[in-house]
Amino acid sequence: MAAVPSSLRPRYPLPTHPSHPIRRHLGATPVSRHGKVKIPEGAETVDVVFINRDGTETPLTVPVGMNLLEAAHQADVELEGACEGSVACSTCHVIIEQKALFDALPEADEDEEDMLDLAYGLTGTSRLGCQVVAAKELDGLRARIPSATRNMAVDGFVPKPH
Repeated sequence: MAAVPSSLRPRYPLPTHPSHPIRRHLGATPVSRHGKVKIPEGAETVDVVFINRDGTETPLTVPVGMNLLEAAHQADVELEGACEGSVACSTCHVIIEQKALFDALPEADEDEEDMLDLAYGLTGTSRLGCQVVAAKELDGLRARIPSATRNMAVDGFVPKPH
């Protein structure tokens, strides 16, 4: 049997049919599993909780040195990040729930401040998720995702993590 070229493989999982409940992966690489943050062996970690738009909470264990945007994408948390962390948008805007932990963060630079000025629902403890890097002093951080973002996408667009 000839191998299926990657250009002909489905880009997204195909729905299963009740008469064929077993899915088979056609590629030679392992299937990617989502919903967890990849933690390098021996890495120090901190606990972070994302408070989603609907009020549900997603607790994560994040390696020290990873930013909140990357952690959210790896765990399928709906934090947009349209510019992929290049500080060119405000779609990864989060609100830090604890003032003491917000004060422990390094000061936002001018580029981040400029993007935050465009953020929906800006508060005194707002930051861009791509600029909040997990550190030991931030263990237990709670980051609320605002109910909306300002983006050029069409209304109703639901972003997919990268």
